[in-house]
Amino acid sequence: MLTLSRHAQQLPASPIRKLVPYAESARKRGTRVYHLNIGQPDIPTPPAFLDAIRKSDIPVLEYSHSAGIELLREKIVGYYAGWNIPITINQVIVTSGASEALNFVCSALLNPEDEIIIPEPFYANYLSFAQSFNGRVVPVATCIEDDFALPPMEAFEAKITARTRAIMICNPSNPTGVLYPESALKKLGEIARKHQLFLIVDEVYREFNYSAEACCSALSLPGLEQHAVVIDSISKRFSACGARIGCVVSRNEEVMHGVMKMAQARLSPPTLGQIGAAAVYSLGPEYYSGVVKEYCHRRDILKNRLDQMPGVLCPKVNGAFYAMVRLPVKNSDHFCQWMLEEFSFEGATVMMAPGSGFYATPGAGADEVRMAYVLNGSDLEKAMDVLAAGLLAYPQRIN
Repeated sequence: MLTLSRHAQQLPASPIRKLVPYAESARKRGTRVYHLNIGQPDIPTPPAFLDAIRKSDIPVLEYSHSAGIELLREKIVGYYAGWNIPITINQVIVTSGASEALNFVCSALLNPEDEIIIPEPFYANYLSFAQSFNGRVVPVATCIEDDFALPPMEAFEAKITARTRAIMICNPSNPTGVLYPESALKKLGEIARKHQLFLIVDEVYREFNYSAEACCSALSLPGLEQHAVVIDSISKRFSACGARIGCVVSRNEEVMHGVMKMAQARLSPPTLGQIGAAAVYSLGPEYYSGVVKEYCHRRDILKNRLDQMPGVLCPKVNGAFYAMVRLPVKNSDHFCQWMLEEFSFEGATVMMAPGSGFYATPGAGADEVRMAYVLNGSDLEKAMDVLAAGLLAYPQRIN
């Protein structure tokens, strides 16, 4: 009998995409689906991106350097200089999105049974990437009533074992929308130095900050030159998810040497995506401020509407464009599927990501969903109308 590998059988399904067949069926029935399940912005990609590709005079679409086109790496170095973070092009490796960057880093750092400590809830693919290399995610619990703030540093240290290789966070956070302050990053850095761990920080939402607190990069903290590994991407920053351009940034030469082996094995990142990316990295502060203002407006719509729904708890959200929300349901997997299979309001329904997929702890997040406020204000208001009606109509609602 033909069977899949144990790895393929045990790898968890994506909570973000696993309900896609139900959404497709809903659309075939004529139901409009408002997608709050995935971080796919509807903000137009900057014209500079597509113009650069249209104007490129390429007789042969060749492989690029495995580390990425030198022009793009220079642009990335310049971008970090704007954050007062000095790096060189040799400390940047361009990847096919942040996903490949995370995959490369896990491959370079993890031996079988090695452990990565991650505050939960966390981006669901962190678990998949770690398990792909027989690594183990060790969760540190955070609490929705505490706006998913990082727990005391003692909670991290209590999880450290002889197998611990790294601490990983996303800042600002996907899926919670929390921005971790510089003071918390410094404490995590102290733990990394004390226990000789890597500090892996996913910083793809760096610009999306709606608080008075400055967003601090792990690369800006002194003493972490050998510990800090940053994951970055143009997908959300420039609304260019389909370009598949991300990068790994680290001053640790050994880490970058290991990542380069992975980069060479996959040959090169997409050439056209890199050409477009090099162009948008030249955009000035006015671009970022306009995008952040728009997402702040959308955040306010989502938060205000959710706060008005009986039994719903939406924590404070001050970064990225997600909210991890508690609903008055026992099983959000069932509720999200029910919304797509059996419910519509004024010809529409809402697709969300069930919360359990963002936890490693069994049973955690069963009454939560992740919402991505990536829709324009009008569509977001309509999506909230649909959700409010769905919660009232849901047969298994908890009163």
